[in-house]
Amino acid sequence: MSEYFEYRHTVGFEETNLVGNVYYVNYLRWQGRCRELFLKQKAPAVLAEVQDDLKLFTLKVDCEFFAEITAFDELSIRMRLAEQGQTQLEFTFDYVKLGQDGVETLIARGRQRIACMRGPNTDTVPSLIPAALARALEPYQDGTRSLAGRAA
Repeated sequence: MSEYFEYRHTVGFEETNLVGNVYYVNYLRWQGRCRELFLKQKAPAVLAEVQDDLKLFTLKVDCEFFAEITAFDELSIRMRLAEQGQTQLEFTFDYVKLGQDGVETLIARGRQRIACMRGPNTDTVPSLIPAALARALEPYQDGTRSLAGRAA
């Protein structure tokens, strides 16, 4: 299995529902947070482009749940590059509960497809994946499928 970028998270009360388990929308928030921290830590030049005119549009997001988690559970959200095209990327996310005994339990798995776009909000067009982003993703792309032949 390929290398992954990891975001560690401790579940808070505000992320749970009345029953006490984590509300599903938080899994999607954690995907976004993991992606943001990846850019901050591994591809800061891309953040400058985002402040200019690069837009990273989320086209699709999903999450499949295997087990419940509650407040104060320790998580590792592990992002890998699954597919790469000229203008789009797809990431996978493993949500792993870290037990105090060292046991790791996969509690959910998610996917996220993004498109690189540029231009003003009224006239955005697909853009090639920035070179700095492609370089930063290299360690995470073992087994990455190409999006060649698919609509960009």
